[in-house]
Amino acid sequence: MSSSDSTGIKVVDPESALPMRVDSGLRRWVFLGLTLAISLVCLAFVLDVTFILRVRFFQEQYFGLLYGLVFAAGFLRLPATPSAAYRPVPFYDWILSAAGLAVGIYLTLKWNEIIVMSGFIVPERTTFALISVILILELTRRAFGWPLVILTAMFFGYGIYRSSFPGAFGGRSIPWRRMVNFVYTDTEAMMGIIASVVFGMVFAFMLFGRALFIAGGGNFFTDLSISGMGHRRGGPAKVSVIASSIFGTLSGSASSNVVVTGSITIPMMIKSGYRRASAAAIEAVSSRGGGLMPPVMGATAVLMAEFLAVPYYEVVLAALLPALLYYITLFFQIDLEAGKLGLRGLPRSECPRFWAVMKAGWLFLVPLATLIYCLFVIFLSPSKSAMVAFVSVVAISFLLPLKLTPRRMLDTLTNTGNLMVEMGILAAIAGMIVGIISLTGLGLLFSQQLLSLAGGSLFLLLLFTAVASIIMGMSMPVTASYVILAVIAAPAIVQAGITPMAAHLFIFYFAVLSFITPPVCVAVFVAATLARAKPMQAALVAMQLAVVAFVVPFVFVYDQSLLMMGSPLTIMFEFVTVCIGFLALSMALQGHFMAPVGLWVRAGLAVAGFGAVVPDPMVKLPAVAVALGLMGLCYLQGRRAASEASDEPAARADNVDEASSADRA
Repeated sequence: MSSSDSTGIKVVDPESALPMRVDSGLRRWVFLGLTLAISLVCLAFVLDVTFILRVRFFQEQYFGLLYGLVFAAGFLRLPATPSAAYRPVPFYDWILSAAGLAVGIYLTLKWNEIIVMSGFIVPERTTFALISVILILELTRRAFGWPLVILTAMFFGYGIYRSSFPGAFGGRSIPWRRMVNFVYTDTEAMMGIIASVVFGMVFAFMLFGRALFIAGGGNFFTDLSISGMGHRRGGPAKVSVIASSIFGTLSGSASSNVVVTGSITIPMMIKSGYRRASAAAIEAVSSRGGGLMPPVMGATAVLMAEFLAVPYYEVVLAALLPALLYYITLFFQIDLEAGKLGLRGLPRSECPRFWAVMKAGWLFLVPLATLIYCLFVIFLSPSKSAMVAFVSVVAISFLLPLKLTPRRMLDTLTNTGNLMVEMGILAAIAGMIVGIISLTGLGLLFSQQLLSLAGGSLFLLLLFTAVASIIMGMSMPVTASYVILAVIAAPAIVQAGITPMAAHLFIFYFAVLSFITPPVCVAVFVAATLARAKPMQAALVAMQLAVVAFVVPFVFVYDQSLLMMGSPLTIMFEFVTVCIGFLALSMALQGHFMAPVGLWVRAGLAVAGFGAVVPDPMVKLPAVAVALGLMGLCYLQGRRAASEASDEPAARADNVDEASSADRA
């Protein structure tokens, strides 16, 4: 949703699930100023302006200033209750906004003193720290609801009352003054790695994505998807899959992806014969997968690279095949369901021609090529790569109808600053939780207990972690869920003998899937609103579509060649055989190929499909052979059914001719 004022500057909220004030006047001008300031300070941090100017300025001072701007903007943007969104900003929100700005500026101005006095509990700093914790919890409640607030309060409670806990989780309690000081000022908490990633790399990618959309890239990628898939069976649904995968690489947000692409694809799907619940489910599942799709993958992939201490391109390469498997299995399911329901694609006359679309918008491929070149060829850092890609968007825009004029550049900066408000709140709350886990040693304790509970079984360990990821992901953003489990669960998986990359991708994958898992599935609810469908019906359909995708993380943990680990021939062989296995599983679930599939054949396909994804060649090769044999049988049955169906009208026509001849005689 968006709002605009007389200046023509739009303030866009891509997460339609989040409330946003719609009043005008002083609040809007102050909010625009704050969002613009957020973008400019982030730009200065990414470009290291103070180093260029030879000014001594720590990165933590940047973080303090940015937190202050985010908190101030947050209280002006997010109402205390949804009903308050349509009323002027109350006086207490102005006070809270000013307090948020103050606690951030304090960090910026006093950072040198904080470093010198880091071992002492100073009353003045304790007061600011306590105020900041209260403000962050309130902003988190307004933006993400009570679950994340309650979880954070539980971590605080554990630290303060640790001596009351029995067994391994017991220990010396930590005074609340020390805890609030630690989360407020320590580089292992709010001022650490999460802030660095969010205000640096995540901002750079968001700026690039917003500039590309404002320049008209969104329409180009949608038209490109329609031209390629719109006329095929289930064409609108396939357009949703392709368009959402492209948009997701740039936004990394399921809800905004649903809003942008779903407003086009959902009406197309309903018009072509899909039920409203099915249309909403397809768009939600397609959009959620965008967070898995390289090269951007949202904020979480960048954090993963920092946690693993590896270059970002290694995370992107490792995530590529699992992301492709997600969309390939979804594509299989959609195609088979369309065949089962007899759904056709759009008329060719309604689909734009591929070469006409490419001729009109091929320049939009230049920024993506630039980003890939910077990341994988010259190995620039992710933030620098995104900034180079952003500059290329600005350059090509002057060859396009929608030029990035100064007014549109201002629009881009304010929109990106608006996006950073939510990300900044998330960085603060996640930093607090990680800080408490670090201070209490809870991460090591949890990992030890998880290993003990699994009893040495890797499968049980993965299953427990998957369930925890889904449950936590239901009540909080993907990034927050990933950060917590990366600290407390990933070490246990690594201790079980799995590589750190596979362990972190496993957690990330299930955190993403939680957005389509009932009962709390934000992406599905947003799509259901657009489709005017019942949310829980759409959620059940989404689970049916994505059920094979839940197998993917287990597959790449047991077969890490799917994470680009191994020789090219091995990687290709494993990828192809897993695709065959997933096609067999999809046919078994849908009960259709070119014609309905019998019960015994479906059972055989299910067994062969699971066997094809097992990494042991003694199981995989026979299973693949059986799967291909059953698929061939289904193909022959489908051809026979199609031939009989085509013969029926001809036979009826012959009978009609004979009857007419008899009548004439």
